[in-house]
Amino acid sequence: MIIPNQKTFYLAFFLALSGAAYGGAGHTHGSKIGSPADAADATRTVEIVMSDNRYDHMHIDVRESEVVRFVVHNKGQLVHEFNIGTHKMHAAHQEEMLAMMQSGQMSPTTVMHGHGGMMGHDDPNSILLNPGETKELVWKFAPADKGLEFACNVPGHYQAGMIGKFRYPAN
Repeated sequence: MIIPNQKTFYLAFFLALSGAAYGGAGHTHGSKIGSPADAADATRTVEIVMSDNRYDHMHIDVRESEVVRFVVHNKGQLVHEFNIGTHKMHAAHQEEMLAMMQSGQMSPTTVMHGHGGMMGHDDPNSILLNPGETKELVWKFAPADKGLEFACNVPGHYQAGMIGKFRYPAN
């Protein structure tokens, strides 16, 4: 039996996760969950404040094909994420985030932006913020998906309740 070195193991692990997490779950962001958009096309701005293991919103109402500009503030003392996806996508991304921590690209209180390691955090449906940071994400929503969530996938945060739902109210 051949046991790969740690770097090879993490690379194989990441590639396997990439396929499993996003292959059938909408990683192209063009269908099930929506797609990135330009801020100039946004019909409104939603401010979101993250504190340690909670969002100030439990749900956000959106409309099919609506473009929303999210301005996200991390007021906590820990690294947090704002990620748009389904439960299945979040579960897979949590594994990727754990690998980022294990590789030293992220600690509970710091993200090494531009670290140059084997993994980045540049998915268009997600932003990762250090304590005190503010970032924005602009998103065009796809047809109503009752399972669409926003969540923090930093290890343990989703499980602690750092999750909210997107709701599609009747037109």
